[in-house]
Amino acid sequence: MKKNTIVKALAFALALAAISPVSAKSKKTGRTVAEIKKSKTIKIAVFSDKKPFGYVDENGEYQGYDVYFGNRIAKDLGVKVKYVPVEAAARVEVLATGKVDLVLANFTVTPERAEKVDFALPYMKVALGIVSPKSALITDPSQLNGKTLIIAKGTTAESYFSKNYPEINLLKFDQYSEAYNALLDGRGDGLSTDNTEVLAWAIENPSFAVGAGADSIGSLDAIAPAVQKGNKDLLDWLNNEIKELGKENFFHADYEATLRDVYGKDSDADSLVVEGGNL
Repeated sequence: MKKNTIVKALAFALALAAISPVSAKSKKTGRTVAEIKKSKTIKIAVFSDKKPFGYVDENGEYQGYDVYFGNRIAKDLGVKVKYVPVEAAARVEVLATGKVDLVLANFTVTPERAEKVDFALPYMKVALGIVSPKSALITDPSQLNGKTLIIAKGTTAESYFSKNYPEINLLKFDQYSEAYNALLDGRGDGLSTDNTEVLAWAIENPSFAVGAGADSIGSLDAIAPAVQKGNKDLLDWLNNEIKELGKENFFHADYEATLRDVYGKDSDADSLVVEGGNL
């Protein structure tokens, strides 16, 4: 083989090697409703460590508000459900690569995310909150300037505090369980995620609290299911499902089954629940 031929072959091989990682992660077409039914299983990404919305219980079973919804989706499709644990930062990727059909993992709707996935109608509403030790209670984000706030990567908390409070040091973790352990260990002055979750966590950890003024930070946002960008067939089915479930007040029943015991008998389901996709 001539020298210039060898050089060209090597250059071609290097070019293939350079693009192969992209190819490995390239978009895989999302499955239609008919394809999901034919397979007899829907794959849904949920959190495994974000109690009470998506978590694995002591028996190894998935539980929570999102899981209750996922079970009903599977039932109405006439298929079984396979739950796939996901970290916050990987929610877009698992859809783009076709690892799951649907994400139900406290996915807050944002314009940036809507460029990468298709959101269905909302089923929950949420703002940000900060939980901190009662002995050094945070009641305003500005109290954290020069201090450390614990967050999970790929969350609205990360983008919000990075943009609006650059003087706060952010300690970031992939998993919520790691983040809460860091707070318990005293590695941060507070932790921020959805206010619905920090309020629930503080109830279970009485030496911590969500201070008045730190219980609803930023805008009131929508939580919605997400499908792969362009999967109109599954998106349309989900939107119709959410509308139909609204007629029976399904998400209030979900709240009673999964959240009432956490938030207490006097808690207001309407502060969190969205029925029929109507905020």
